[in-house]
Amino acid sequence: MASSSKKRTTMAKMNRENAVREKRMRKAARKEARKLEDAPPTAPAEPTQPEDVIGDPDPSGVGR
Repeated sequence: MASSSKKRTTMAKMNRENAVREKRMRKAARKEARKLEDAPPTAPAEPTQPEDVIGDPDPSGVGR
């Protein structure tokens, strides 16, 4: 059920609230940027086997 009273929130109050919301968003963005900056770079995944084993098991070609 809707209230019959007028809206009492002034534009000044709404502007203050918007400013606080924007400030929090900027702060969160700075925090995320610092978090990403401090993160160590990810190294490429290393193979589970040495490279000489990954290739042809019989490099001489005799077993073909």
